[in-house]
Amino acid sequence: MKKLLLFLLVFSFTAFILLYPAYADSTDELNKQLQDKQAEIQKLEGQLTDARNQERTLKSQLNLIDGQTKITALKIEETNLKIEKLEREISDLAARINRIGATLDTLSEILLRRIVQTYKYSNSISTIDLLFNSHGFADLIEKLKYIQTAQAYDKKKLYELQATKLAYNDQKQDKQTRQTEAEKLSKDLAIYKQQLDTQKKAKDELLSETQNDENKYQQLIAKLRADADSLARALAGGGVKLGSVNKGDRIASVGNSGCSTGAHLHMEVITPAKIDGGRIVDSSSGQSIGWGLDHRADPRPLITSGRFAKPVAEYTDNDACSNDGPCHNGDISTRFGQSYFLGTHTGLDIADYYGAGIYAADNGDSYAFSDSEACRITGTVGKGVAIDHHNGMITLYWHIP
Repeated sequence: MKKLLLFLLVFSFTAFILLYPAYADSTDELNKQLQDKQAEIQKLEGQLTDARNQERTLKSQLNLIDGQTKITALKIEETNLKIEKLEREISDLAARINRIGATLDTLSEILLRRIVQTYKYSNSISTIDLLFNSHGFADLIEKLKYIQTAQAYDKKKLYELQATKLAYNDQKQDKQTRQTEAEKLSKDLAIYKQQLDTQKKAKDELLSETQNDENKYQQLIAKLRADADSLARALAGGGVKLGSVNKGDRIASVGNSGCSTGAHLHMEVITPAKIDGGRIVDSSSGQSIGWGLDHRADPRPLITSGRFAKPVAEYTDNDACSNDGPCHNGDISTRFGQSYFLGTHTGLDIADYYGAGIYAADNGDSYAFSDSEACRITGTVGKGVAIDHHNGMITLYWHIP
């Protein structure tokens, strides 16, 4: 009886050690740090919202960039903490899984052997044998109770062991889930680091462009706003149908009409959209689409993949000059989605010489669009061509002569 009790005590203690979440205490401090970081991010995001509503000045824009930089830096710290926490949990889970895996089969074998031996013992000894080997009736009853209790307890522990095996499988799945989450966080971390570099570069560019001068900043803002307003007016006014075009057909030439500061092609992909009665509208709702990020897609992957023809003959897919590198004909001077102090770029700017050919991205019907008034800065009217490709996509080519 003492041996049985000792075995059960050892087994119960072993199971407790194997299943106890050892990492619980080690993650408390990380959880607190995470909560502090998240609270700080939330506070800064609130301040950033207020900053966006302020009058646009050089100082407010620099403050805005600084606020975005601080938030991104905090998100990097937050992500690092999450990754560290997950790595600890994964490490603890791996160690626990190894310990449980190494003992499960052994414990199962021991328990099964005990149950078999107990049944053999109870079946091989008849009631008469027990009577002759017992010291009285009370001793006989005690021996029978012992056999029944041992059998019931061993069965119970075997069921518990099977439940432990299920827990083992659950922990393996939990480990895999956490590993997947850690991989996603690592990708997020790379994105945040890239954003931080972009934000720091944006501040440097802004200071370089304006030389920290409020008047120069306001002049740049006026130019950018005027260009955006010119394109918005042209799209709102509707276009005139020119005719059908095929992929690769020359449809216009590079110019600097409107509020352009130099010869280049501004190309946009508008989707989901169609041209109805000369107006660019949402292909599902029929609502007009104006200037802005809504309904815009990056033209670059469509060109790179060959789905779209090259918009200019010397298109290079090189965006070095969008990062202040040397700019050659056909290079990308401003990327889609690139942030600058007015907002986010809605298309792809491609550097090229005045008069260089512009070619249709795909088959469709072409329309001429123009601003209803001359740009106040350059004194010229903004002009462009849009092609409805009848597949939910429209390509727009702006600043043509």
